[in-house]
Amino acid sequence: MATLGLALGFGAAGAAEPDFAPLLKEQARRYPDLKVQDCYKLVFQALLGSEHAAVDEDQARRWLELEVAGMGPGPAEPLVDPISPDGRMVRVHLRPFVGRHGDLEKLAKAFVQTARAFHGSKKNLSVAWSQVVQLAARGELPFAAADAERFGSARAAEGYPAVHHSQEFNERYRPAYRVIARDFLPGLVPAQ
Repeated sequence: MATLGLALGFGAAGAAEPDFAPLLKEQARRYPDLKVQDCYKLVFQALLGSEHAAVDEDQARRWLELEVAGMGPGPAEPLVDPISPDGRMVRVHLRPFVGRHGDLEKLAKAFVQTARAFHGSKKNLSVAWSQVVQLAARGELPFAAADAERFGSARAAEGYPAVHHSQEFNERYRPAYRVIARDFLPGLVPAQ
């Protein structure tokens, strides 16, 4: 399968570094209890998509159906939430998706297609993470810059693995979404 031109190439000679600041500040406004771990998860997903969760379509559909059955209520969320500065990676929030009678089969397929087609680079995480540290140092994120530096250094030493949301974020916001490449949204997202 072609990569659909989805790889983010910043850090290459002459390429501009994407500006995560507006996106991160919006996330912090919407989720005031955002922890450093949750911020890392967002940056990870923006740069690497759902490749860490690549599964076959049947498994993805079963996992999605189980999550929908047990997700319960949560905060008001947009149906489609851009998570990368260029808008190519999004979170499709399950509550509004189900509320608009979205097709779970199609969503599971788009999730798997994204995992197979999107090829980001972990080396770009350190560049993006420096923006997180700078925003935290200016008081624009709800955690200390020193905490962001420590968390980023620890993840770098581990090879930038995927992480789960923090317990606090899970308890307060009950996140339920799928990371999808915008290329796979046509025909997927129900009309509003």
